[in-house]
Amino acid sequence: MAALALGQKTRASAGIAAAAARGFCAGGVCSSARRAKGATMPKTTNARSVKKPPTSAGAKAVRPRMSLKEAMAALEKAGSAQTRKTYTRHGAAEPMFGVSFAALKKLLNTIKVDQELAEALWETGNFDARNLAAKVCDPANFPSKVLDAWAATPIAWVWGGYVGQIAAEGPHGKAKAEKWLAAKNEATRAAGWCAVAAMAMIDEATPDTWFARRLAEIEKGIAAASNRHRYLMNNALIAIGCRGAALRKAATAAAKRLGTIEVDHGDTACKTPEAIGRLEKAWERAKSAGFASPAAQERARESMRTRC
Repeated sequence: MAALALGQKTRASAGIAAAAARGFCAGGVCSSARRAKGATMPKTTNARSVKKPPTSAGAKAVRPRMSLKEAMAALEKAGSAQTRKTYTRHGAAEPMFGVSFAALKKLLNTIKVDQELAEALWETGNFDARNLAAKVCDPANFPSKVLDAWAATPIAWVWGGYVGQIAAEGPHGKAKAEKWLAAKNEATRAAGWCAVAAMAMIDEATPDTWFARRLAEIEKGIAAASNRHRYLMNNALIAIGCRGAALRKAATAAAKRLGTIEVDHGDTACKTPEAIGRLEKAWERAKSAGFASPAAQERARESMRTRC
C-alpha cells in the first residue's frame, strides 16, 4: 500500500483550472453572455441609452472556498475507529480521525484544487488532514521549499508516494528526485524513490537513459537498503519497466539478477510485488487495452494522487 500500485498509478495535473472549478465561468461572464443573446434594447428617457441593470435570475452562485475549520470538521465527522486501527497497523500515528480514502475522495470533489488550504491542512500534523492536503494541492504551483519539507517528514507507509507524485506532476520532478535521492534524511530519500516511480509512469520528457541510471542504482544498493527503501526501490524498478520496451527488458534483467526482494510488512496484509510477474501482467493489460505501454495507459487515467 505504499509507493505505488502498478496498473493503477499516475496523471492529470492537479493545477487544472482552479478558477473554473470554483464556478466563476458558470456564474459570471458566460451566463451574462447567454442573457444578452436575443435581448431587446431598453427604453430610453433621453438621447442617451440607459443600460438595464443585470438581473441575477438564473445565475449560479459562486461556490465559497472551504475553510480549514470546515475541512477539519468534515474529516472528524468522516473518521472511524476501524480505519484508525488499519492506519495504525500501517505506521500512521496520532493525531488522526481514521478517514477512509472513499471519504477523502468525496471531500476532494467538493474542494477541488486549493493550494492554500492544502498547506494549512498539512500544518495541522493530522494524518487524515495531510492525506487530504496531498489530494487538493496544486502541483503546478507548489512552493519548492514547502515540497522539500513535506518530503522530509517521516510519515506512514500508507501515505506512500503522494509527495513523490506531487513532484512528478509539477515542473521540477527530475530536479526534486535527484536532490531527494542524495539526501541524508531517510524520509527524503524515500520520497525520491517515490518520485522516480511516478516519473517513470507519467513524465514523457525525461530521457530513458536517466531511468536506466536509476535501475543501476537500485541493483547496486537495494540489498543494503532499509526495509522501507527496499520496498520503494522494488516499486521503482517495476515502474521503470512499465515505461517502454527497452526499459522493460532492462528492468526484467535486473529483477532476475536481484532475485526475491524481502520486505517485512509487519502486522498487515501487504505483500512485496514480484517484479517480473508484475511487469508481465502490466504489459498484458496495457496491450489488451490498446496502449503502447503500461505507462501510456497510466497517463490516460486520473492521477494516482487523486484517485487512490
